[in-house]
Amino acid sequence: MIVIFCDNIDDFIVFLNKRIMNEIFYEIKELKNHESLSRKANAEIILHFLAKVSETLILYETKQDLTKSVESNSEKEVIQALQKIFQGVDPSLSLIKGKIREIYLSYSS
Repeated sequence: MIVIFCDNIDDFIVFLNKRIMNEIFYEIKELKNHESLSRKANAEIILHFLAKVSETLILYETKQDLTKSVESNSEKEVIQALQKIFQGVDPSLSLIKGKIREIYLSYSS
């Protein structure tokens, strides 16, 4: 498998036409906050989808940084905004929470 990391979401979207399934998977990683008294939390959202060229699987990946207040529900808002963007590209696309490693292993077996 080849992994292609896209530096920004616009490049990621350009490659969506190469996908082999209509799901785009995401995972959210909370980043360590060195200022424990801060009311802000840092996280990143990692987006993945699979493509196939000949017999080779390609994993496209990008990540976006998130900063939110502790009480905020901005993760949900970001997911909804991303879903709208992807549906604007292709209405059949859906954003699914999941780790691509497990999905890849089940797909390739």
